[in-house]
Amino acid sequence: MNSEFTIAVHSLVLLAHLPEHMASSDDIASNVCTHSARIRKIMGCLRKAGFVRTKEGCGGGFILNHDPDEITLGDIYQLTSLGTLKPNWCSGDQGNDCLVSANMQNVMDNMLDGAEQNMIQYLKGVTIGSMLRTLNETEKKAADAEKNLIS
Repeated sequence: MNSEFTIAVHSLVLLAHLPEHMASSDDIASNVCTHSARIRKIMGCLRKAGFVRTKEGCGGGFILNHDPDEITLGDIYQLTSLGTLKPNWCSGDQGNDCLVSANMQNVMDNMLDGAEQNMIQYLKGVTIGSMLRTLNETEKKAADAEKNLIS
């Protein structure tokens, strides 16, 4: 998994929190705590996939293009991070006569492919809308706890 996944999810949840409101790359970058050029790159990928729409010029920015309950984190993972679970390097030497050294890379690749597919299936059960609801519930619990402390 990479940071593009986290940034994309954060940005989409923010847009879901601001329905019917255009958010500029600067607005999103400030909320995510990253550079606006990085936001534009990731949002461009989300736009090409149809998750957001854009409007250029004054008052422009990004707006959600789908129902937040229809966008799964599995969709976003596949768009931003597919294949990143595997490291770039694996131990062993496929030309080696040793059973372990010669075959470890294939065994690890198969295991990590399976793990990634299981993770994608799990993430397909989580939507941008459910993430926003979780944030709202967390905020309500914090407000209730503060209210109880004051009482």
